[in-house]
Amino acid sequence: MPGRKRDSEGEVQERTRLKKPRKYKVLIHNDDYTSMEFVVYVLQVVFHQSPASASRIMLHIHKSGIGVAGVYTRDIAETRVEQVLSLARDAGHPLQCTMEPE
Repeated sequence: MPGRKRDSEGEVQERTRLKKPRKYKVLIHNDDYTSMEFVVYVLQVVFHQSPASASRIMLHIHKSGIGVAGVYTRDIAETRVEQVLSLARDAGHPLQCTMEPE
């Protein structure tokens, strides 16, 4: 029987190995047009960051050109990217947000 093993007393034991889902980094890209305040707002609303944490991440994005807003499973990461892009588009900002495997 595949996936099963008999122990020393003859009882059948099920072997189940579940893989942890792959994680994805949600990245926010710096640009010269989106305000710092809007990026902080997005980090608070979409990624549930505290004001202090959102400001710290925003400054990192501003200085480095890109920064990690959060790490999630694929479905959640895709949803967060779409939320950011939708908020930016509605506000008239060219803010870019992508995801990549961790």
